[in-house]
Amino acid sequence: MNAHARSSVSAHAAELRRLLRHHAHRYYVLDAPEIPDAEYDKLFAELQALEAAHPELLRPDSPTQRVIGAVREGLEPVAHVVPMLSIKTETDTSSAGALGFDAAVRNALKLAPDAPPVRYAAELKFDGLAINLRYERGALRQAATRGDGETGEDVTHTVGTIAEIPRHLHGVDAPVLEVRGEVFMRRDRFEALNERQREAGAKTFVNPRNAAAGIVRQLDASIARQRPLSFFAYGLGEVQGWEIPPSHSALLDALAALGFPVEGHRAVVHGGEELAQFHARIAAARDALPFDIDGVVYKVDERALQLQLGFKSREPRWAVAHKYPAQEQQTRLNDIEIQVGRTGKLTPVAKLEPVFVGGTTVSNATLHNLFELRRKGVRIGDTVIVRRAGDVIPEVVGRVPGRRRGYVPNFRMPKACPVCGSAVVREKGANDHRCSGGLFCAAQRKQAVLHFASRRAMDIEGLGDKLVDQLVDGGLIDTLPDLYRLDVATLAALERMADKSAANLVAALERSKQATLARFLYALGIRHVGESTAKDLARHFGRLVRIVDASVEQLLEVNDVGPVVAQSIHTFFAQPHNREVVEQLRAAGVHWPEHDGMATPGAPQPLAGKTFVLTGTLPSWSREEAKAAIEAAGGKVSGSVSKKTDYVVAGAEAGSKLDKARELNVRVLDEAALRALLEA
Repeated sequence: MNAHARSSVSAHAAELRRLLRHHAHRYYVLDAPEIPDAEYDKLFAELQALEAAHPELLRPDSPTQRVIGAVREGLEPVAHVVPMLSIKTETDTSSAGALGFDAAVRNALKLAPDAPPVRYAAELKFDGLAINLRYERGALRQAATRGDGETGEDVTHTVGTIAEIPRHLHGVDAPVLEVRGEVFMRRDRFEALNERQREAGAKTFVNPRNAAAGIVRQLDASIARQRPLSFFAYGLGEVQGWEIPPSHSALLDALAALGFPVEGHRAVVHGGEELAQFHARIAAARDALPFDIDGVVYKVDERALQLQLGFKSREPRWAVAHKYPAQEQQTRLNDIEIQVGRTGKLTPVAKLEPVFVGGTTVSNATLHNLFELRRKGVRIGDTVIVRRAGDVIPEVVGRVPGRRRGYVPNFRMPKACPVCGSAVVREKGANDHRCSGGLFCAAQRKQAVLHFASRRAMDIEGLGDKLVDQLVDGGLIDTLPDLYRLDVATLAALERMADKSAANLVAALERSKQATLARFLYALGIRHVGESTAKDLARHFGRLVRIVDASVEQLLEVNDVGPVVAQSIHTFFAQPHNREVVEQLRAAGVHWPEHDGMATPGAPQPLAGKTFVLTGTLPSWSREEAKAAIEAAGGKVSGSVSKKTDYVVAGAEAGSKLDKARELNVRVLDEAALRALLEA
């Protein structure tokens, strides 16, 4: 090789070392990686190959020769008596990786071809943060990170908040017993944490490992208590006065007996074929696991053979990590489109250059909302990091800096819903943009129908998820009024429907037409209008037309209605589509009793301060209608009779409440007497 070529190779190796140190610092020290693990592994493998081909380039401080890490400012350094070393990674995700490791072990042990297979302990490779727990006389004295393998950080204050880690080892009086394992965050807790971060407008975490590392290395232990972590034990550090079991599998059993959590998918296998089968078996179960793994680990089980095999370049010859397809990859963001969800939320969706990640090809990924997109600094044309883990929807977790060419404008949310054309709104202080055409928008149709039919709304018995799917997907329902045009013949022709069930549903639809204003308002699915607010609106205004035409200022006069709720109601009824649906529902026969309400200046409140209990069946009023009338007149309706009850309204087949009223000398009214009281 001439001098120019040698100089070029040397410069390339120096650049690889610089990149690896930079990304390791981002990963281990700042807990803010810029590239996926798979990209780091590629750079690492490239440097290894270059150093193998040109031994003169090998340096003691090369990232390939040492564990990279540093002590964070504010945390005390901890020297590891027994270094916390990394193990070799087998990046070939096929069965060849397992067979190759077995062949290397047999060769190093100089075993004959017909010798019995080597026994291995196989376990999961957790994607978390390695921790050393030091116990003295059975009491937990210190928890430390791996750091650079020689020196870690004292994180006893945060690790001590992890419930799974025992504080005392009963029956252990050894001067020193160091147990090593992985701190990690479960996927469900990670998703919940990021959702809270988004709602608060705070920075989200790239992945569970990044979240766990950041929490463990916090200076404030209270943060760790609010963000629960988990732990699995898998090895030992310094040991004094405790008998170490003769095999790794026996060690894991012993740690479990001491009270440490040890992952249950571990197994003892024999030979390369069984290693490959274990790798395949865990791959099939990977998505169902409640935590992230990025591979499995094989260890020669017998400690005597481990000692015989020894180490190479600070890596044990008797262990290897066999990886799976990466759950994070880089790709190009080609475009951003808007998806309208069942509740009207507008979500920016990344249209990606297809990339194989997490075991499948991904071409779409969520960007959550506009503010999350802006925080990540993502723009069309960027090289981005995509993550897919388990059943979690693929998401863009960030961009790769330095790849953008020239100026690219920020993405902006549309002003009109791309599905129905209704106005897009964002409440003050909220992150999400929403379509305001809830009763008209096709994207929200199924959700609108299910909510309308729910028990506390219009109470249409028999109208469940699967039937609504058939009705909407079959084009039988476009808007809510279409429900009241369904007949027995149409319904009976649907899958899993017969004449009787169809007739029952038609009857339930007919019954639902007799409603109350409060139930109807709640059934419309207006954002922020729950049952209580719907009752307050009905009591205050008395008539639907007054609510539809009310200004924000008038809505603010209603009990417990604040600016956000008032604006949401006003925006809903300002949409012509929504008003049209309401008019069509009334034309279909949906009705309720109305009254002057409290919104009318000087409106009488004859029942103010009076408490009523309803029992039995009234001749012409449903119990809900009677309740609405009482509340509109200022009265309160209770569910039980007591000394504080002023009236019990009794209908046919009144039960124990009527008996209780007589026992307490509470005045009993029939429907006619109640109407007279209301008109007084």
